[in-house]
Amino acid sequence: MLTATLVLTLLGLALGTLLALAARYMAVEDNNPMAKEIEQLLPGSQCGQCGFPGCGPAADAIATGEASVTCCPPGGRALAETLAKMLDIDLSTLGESPEPLLATIDESLCTGCTRCYKACPTDAIVGASKQIHVVVSEACTGCKQCVDTCPEDCISLHTPEVDLTRWHWHKPEAA
Repeated sequence: MLTATLVLTLLGLALGTLLALAARYMAVEDNNPMAKEIEQLLPGSQCGQCGFPGCGPAADAIATGEASVTCCPPGGRALAETLAKMLDIDLSTLGESPEPLLATIDESLCTGCTRCYKACPTDAIVGASKQIHVVVSEACTGCKQCVDTCPEDCISLHTPEVDLTRWHWHKPEAA
């Protein structure tokens, strides 16, 4: 029994060492390290509002210049300004970024089927089976997945009200 334990321990150490060496010498180099930094800044909800299948491909497109820094509606203006500063782009030349949308549930029509709850990638919908659901506006990215899955058509998207966290000073127009 002692021999079997010793053999398995040595085998584990040898294989572990081989795996560590393989990971070190056969590692794939990242072609664009800027894309990883950009992906960390994106919301990560994989909503597809930017026209890409997820935040990873969107980050690659932003890093290579194929997509605008204003392409992410859930990130809003704050994300666009951060990306523009990171990539040294003048944000005023890109035009307006699309308005973020927030979901709201009409409580009189909600039957509590939980389809919207299961479809939400950010867990912004709160509720239980056969009970009225509510959208947590701070977590909602406006990805429209809950609207598509709701059989009662009780979910609608709207632009959020302007408050201190969403307010932005618009440039005055030339006279």
